[in-house]
Amino acid sequence: MRWLGLDIGDKTIGVAVSDPLFISAQGVTTIERVGDRKDTTKIVDLVKEYDCSLIVCGLPLMLSGEDSPQTAKVRAFVTLLENKLRSSGLSKVEVVLYDERYTTKMAEDVLMIRSSERGRGMDRRQRKEHVDRLAAQLILQSYMDMQANQGLLPKGEGL
Repeated sequence: MRWLGLDIGDKTIGVAVSDPLFISAQGVTTIERVGDRKDTTKIVDLVKEYDCSLIVCGLPLMLSGEDSPQTAKVRAFVTLLENKLRSSGLSKVEVVLYDERYTTKMAEDVLMIRSSERGRGMDRRQRKEHVDRLAAQLILQSYMDMQANQGLLPKGEGL
């Protein structure tokens, strides 16, 4: 079993997946948003492909911790995703919302460092895809680290 991490935006969804031992998260893809039905279907397909038991969705709160306009959009999408999981026979897959404040900024900072270290640039679309995927990775890694610190990681899975 693995966990899936999502950075849900209006135009794209960054996707990351954990390793089977819940040690590290890796960015795997960026989904171009085309409509809720197709978007949730792509995520369900990834849940099946990676045999995921949990989906960690970044929740975009304001710096004060209050909801933002984007927070409502993410909550609505998560409700649709949960319904899609149930209708696909995956009702045991848990979906959690996790505070994503600063992850996009951290992803942009990391990407700038990586780009400058390699001495190459990216066009805007490539950069956005990398940022979304990296933000999903940071959301999932942060959630896994928190679970590990609290002794809440699944035992024996992936071994």
